[in-house]
Amino acid sequence: MDRFTKCRMVATDCTFCRIISRKLPAEILFEDKHVLCILDINPIHYGHALVIPKLHCKDFLELPQEYLPGIFHSAQVVARAVVSCLNLEGFNIFSNNGRIAGQSVFHFHLHVTPRYEDDNIKFVLKLKSYENGEMEKYAKLIRQHIKMS
Repeated sequence: MDRFTKCRMVATDCTFCRIISRKLPAEILFEDKHVLCILDINPIHYGHALVIPKLHCKDFLELPQEYLPGIFHSAQVVARAVVSCLNLEGFNIFSNNGRIAGQSVFHFHLHVTPRYEDDNIKFVLKLKSYENGEMEKYAKLIRQHIKMS
């Protein structure tokens, strides 16, 4: 069984699949054969959009490689429109993968979020430094797993 076995065209219990199949309403911004872009119903800022593959995969790791160009093309189309119409100086593109990372709908999607000066949204990070030899150790471990995939 390969890692994409869980991907399927529709999951009846999935909010995004129900939107894709028009069983739930949404404000559609852009659509093509493989991707649907909608406004987020609970936006960080007005204009916050979601880029959703029409194939149901729970997260980025399950998404087949052939969907990547379309996802990122659609994100760019929507981001350009949002930046232009809202006269933005910046925006974020991100994806939450797994509950611990903040994912609440388990159908892979990208967020395109407008940003404003002093909007008080912060990604509070406690940055680390590698100790002597740790960076090489992590790089070696990751490269080994890349070779296995």
